[in-house]
Amino acid sequence: MKNSGALKKLFIKAFSDEEFKNEVPNGTYTALLNPDSYTFSYTTVQNEDQAPGTSSVAPKFNKILPQELTFEFLFDRTGAIQDSPAGPDGIIDDIEQFKRVTYDYQGDQHRPNYLKIAWGSLLFKGVLTSLDIAFKLFRPDGTPLRAVASLKVIGFVEDNLRVAIENNQSPDLTHFREVKQGDTLPLMSSRIYGDSKYYLEVAKANKIYDFRNLQVGTQIYFPPLDKTNL
Repeated sequence: MKNSGALKKLFIKAFSDEEFKNEVPNGTYTALLNPDSYTFSYTTVQNEDQAPGTSSVAPKFNKILPQELTFEFLFDRTGAIQDSPAGPDGIIDDIEQFKRVTYDYQGDQHRPNYLKIAWGSLLFKGVLTSLDIAFKLFRPDGTPLRAVASLKVIGFVEDNLRVAIENNQSPDLTHFREVKQGDTLPLMSSRIYGDSKYYLEVAKANKIYDFRNLQVGTQIYFPPLDKTNL
């Protein structure tokens, strides 16, 4: 489709579920001005442990950390920007709505919202890891009129999509999984290792003493297993 050249603004849309299917009511915030730039960060983790008495060891790949997206958001109620007229409360209401979308703890889901950030070719799904708001301009009575928010969002890929991308189902690899509603340790062990009987090894590795009552949202470590010794 031909590009119309129309101005499109960056927006953040909040979802209550990790599959990004349930939009949060009034959970969209659109940028006043598009950012000048945004930054992606990519990090790999290498194991550099070495045995006693050895001089050196080549780093061994451990895992790839989720991508991080960093960008800035402008708030302005000076009246200088056509789409943002001056008001008696300055930018206070704008920032509160922005925080409701991106930052505030949601009691019904026991966590902040999942976020989708979109602008042009940018489409990023993740969760907020940090938010800094620098206030820049004030009325004589102290009412803030301008601020810049710096956000860092860590990438989040829906579980079924992540599994399809990684395709790492070999039991000699290390896995981390988040406990979902209805999960049990034997069931999760069956998914990873192809056999539920290894759940005791997983419980031992995670120091889980009551494996019948897993807490939803808990990260479980599934270690590499040498099945010949089990």
